[in-house]
Amino acid sequence: MVFEEKMIMNGEPEDEEEEEEEEEMVDPIEAVRQKCEASEHCAHAQERLEQCETRVGSRSSTEEDCTEELFDFLHARDHCVRFRLTINKNSGFNSAASTFIKTLI
Repeated sequence: MVFEEKMIMNGEPEDEEEEEEEEEMVDPIEAVRQKCEASEHCAHAQERLEQCETRVGSRSSTEEDCTEELFDFLHARDHCVRFRLTINKNSGFNSAASTFIKTLI
């Protein structure tokens, strides 16, 4: 009983230290997606999506939605992500080619 009271009074400093040491988990694919969204092909698809959203948002009543533009953008981004992840996975190239490709990624 005395031990429990000391624990309650003093708290558990070990837990606080562990919480401070933990870093926030980051999904690595998010970084690749952001790089791909900045690529020329994805930027073009994203521009078309934004134009559609502006056009649809400016009208009071319309049957148009931006589903096609959204799917085009997601397809372009996912294609880029797949390409970049495949390049990283297949690093069986010689070192000069591998270094060159990594600069593109």
